[in-house]
Amino acid sequence: MKKRWIAAAMACTMTASLLAGCSSGSGQTEAGTQAESAKTEAGSEAAGDTAAAKSEELSGTITFTIWDNNLNDFIEQNDMVGKFQETYPNADIEVEKIKDDSEYWNAMKMRASANQLPDVMFNKTFTLSRFKDYLVDLSDTEAAKNNELAAGYAVNGKILGIPMTSGYEYVYYWKDMFQEAGVEVPTTWPEFVEVAKKLQDYYGKDNPDFMAIACGLKDEWPDYPFMEFMPALESGNGQNWNSMAAQDAPFAEGTDINKAYHKVNELFTSGALGKDPLGLSKDQVTTLFSAKEAAITALGDWGLQDIQSGAEDTSQLGTFYLPTRDSESDPYNVIVQGDSFMGVTTHSQNPELAKAFVEWFYSDAWYPDYINYVSSSSSMTNFPKEKDPILAQADELCPDMKLVMYDGGGDDFTAIQNETSFDYKKLGAQMLTNGFDLQKTLDELNTKWAAARQKLGIQ
Repeated sequence: MKKRWIAAAMACTMTASLLAGCSSGSGQTEAGTQAESAKTEAGSEAAGDTAAAKSEELSGTITFTIWDNNLNDFIEQNDMVGKFQETYPNADIEVEKIKDDSEYWNAMKMRASANQLPDVMFNKTFTLSRFKDYLVDLSDTEAAKNNELAAGYAVNGKILGIPMTSGYEYVYYWKDMFQEAGVEVPTTWPEFVEVAKKLQDYYGKDNPDFMAIACGLKDEWPDYPFMEFMPALESGNGQNWNSMAAQDAPFAEGTDINKAYHKVNELFTSGALGKDPLGLSKDQVTTLFSAKEAAITALGDWGLQDIQSGAEDTSQLGTFYLPTRDSESDPYNVIVQGDSFMGVTTHSQNPELAKAFVEWFYSDAWYPDYINYVSSSSSMTNFPKEKDPILAQADELCPDMKLVMYDGGGDDFTAIQNETSFDYKKLGAQMLTNGFDLQKTLDELNTKWAAARQKLGIQ
């Protein structure tokens, strides 16, 4: 308080002295300008003192729970807690790292029921609605206002999470392997399937373990670029899951998801995924791709770091966007989505400190260094970031792309999905099993879907 009072007193004294010495003409203007400058400087100092005092007032411990290995490494290497305490000296943060996202969601579901969610948690597009009753509105934060995607994912007009990154999906490929096999980067779906087959035939004749496309379906989830995103890419409807919730037969012939899944089934059963895609995990196939035992893999921008960490040389590594269109006259749709939505939970015993931490995380004290550490794109308008040169190749190859802002599905879709046990990632893996009949499965899903909508009263 004493420091702020001194600053205010100095401002009054300086202003009084300047006014007393004022004369007519230009001298008066100069004096007035000096007075205004003094007021501004004093006001800025007073504001800074007020902010510092508020920082010192916030105290306590909050828990920040994550699953992201890259974020955890950066936190440890850069002493996030210590840096935060430079601004909030009486605060502490407990960073809780959970093994992976599957274990994370199981833990968050149980903790939500037990009123024991962490102070700060991450969400995905498809879990924001699931945890909406446990998240506070962050619409009034500067972090939300400066985020280019947050408002687009608001739930009932409330920003419940601020996406840490803007996520793009890529097809990674080895340019020298394409050249040797005599194939070029495809721009349509038929071309993509044909390229994959040619690569498999060319390299597979000498290497029985070769995979044209590395997709570790032992884990099931690595098929998400195809099974999760292709229905949205089919017609450019990023709200496709929500649209399905209003339909009795969303899997019927002619629908986006029906067309997309028949395309995926054609690719998966073509032999382009190698001899044992169900026996290999994501980490295994990424390692094999890095060693050029595969020519293609589809991952988000985050996957670049995984590839670089395993490859001896990435000078021949390139990217392009998954071409799902039927012909070059169709729009070249490309998925973009917010990822890792940081939010404050209603279970927090110190919500003001938790919100302060979120604001700090997205400020120049932390966010610019982090976003430059990872391969993902920035979601903050005040901290733009150029793409990694390898990822930027996809943009150069696709100047006419049409961005599709992906939404993972709201409450109605989630409720029907749970009632019908519809799991698109598991369905993709099932395409590789003997005797699988896609059309029969889609027909059965239609029947279950209509019954679920009626049971749940969803219109």
